[in-house]
Amino acid sequence: MSDDITARPLTLDVNLNGDVAVVRCRGKLVMGSTSLLHARVKKLIPEHKRIVLDLSDLTHMDSSGLGSLVALFVSARSAGCSLELINLSHGIQKVLSLTNLLSVFTVIGEAGIKIG
Repeated sequence: MSDDITARPLTLDVNLNGDVAVVRCRGKLVMGSTSLLHARVKKLIPEHKRIVLDLSDLTHMDSSGLGSLVALFVSARSAGCSLELINLSHGIQKVLSLTNLLSVFTVIGEAGIKIG
């Protein structure tokens, strides 16, 4: 079973509701898996005004994962779409804070209320 986790460090579940797409990320957003997130979310941008990345099951993110989030944020903003984050683990929140990116992203609470 640990071989499956190593082979596929990231899985995505997409829930569409009108012009909102919620993408639940599970596993590790690291070099080698960022293209999966990037490709899936890029396809959603033209069709949705709001994309929410649910990071509750994201266990690890490296600099490639961070770069992928930034690239998606820029692509979404350029297309008039908002990219929001929800359910940040302490570790992911710390990485975003240390890189001064926590203030760039819109982080929402579980009830859909913007934080910060």
